[in-house]
Amino acid sequence: MNETWTILQENLPQALADTAYMVVVSGVVGVALGSAIGFGLFLTGNRLFHPNRVVNGIVGFVVNAIRSLPFLIVLVVLIPVAQWLTGDPYTPTGGAISLAIAAIPFFARIAEGAFSEVDHGLLEASQATGASTWHILWGVMLPQALPSLVRGIVLTVISLIGFSAMVGAIGAGGIGDMAIQYGYNRYDTGVLVAIVVILVVLVQVIQWIGDRIAARLTH
Repeated sequence: MNETWTILQENLPQALADTAYMVVVSGVVGVALGSAIGFGLFLTGNRLFHPNRVVNGIVGFVVNAIRSLPFLIVLVVLIPVAQWLTGDPYTPTGGAISLAIAAIPFFARIAEGAFSEVDHGLLEASQATGASTWHILWGVMLPQALPSLVRGIVLTVISLIGFSAMVGAIGAGGIGDMAIQYGYNRYDTGVLVAIVVILVVLVQVIQWIGDRIAARLTH
């Protein structure tokens, strides 16, 4: 028990910091680029704007192809990309890059769905007033889709927390790396239990905050 406590004191703060770094960086990149791709999919698939079956089909196929693969396979494919960009994929930065690329198509479909839920009557009325596509995006679509986007962001962040544990398991740092090194390899059940409890509490807190924000935006 004393050894477990010592391990947690010495390694848990850095592991949590590495995990937070990977999740925040990949989350910001994934949400930003995923939103842009999702908006593009919505525009090219909606008759009111710029329908283009070819572009929509190609982009949709790529998004679906990446999303259909298990994350570990995506991770293995992205390791050379992270190595090319950072020089060492087995670092928190390398892990963040892999997570970000995996998060982009995931959030793209969430964003497309959120935009598709906006009342078409509002969109048609906005077009009738002569509003440009960008004015409709910022003035109508985003405010209306914001609650769904917030819920999607929460879902993405929670998924990234789980994925970050997998990234850590291959040596990129974070709580996954700590769980493997000290919990699994050293047969320290206490470390594994502590990490599982921390993950459960963290996910619950994030979900609670996200639900409250989405509820406020809905009202």
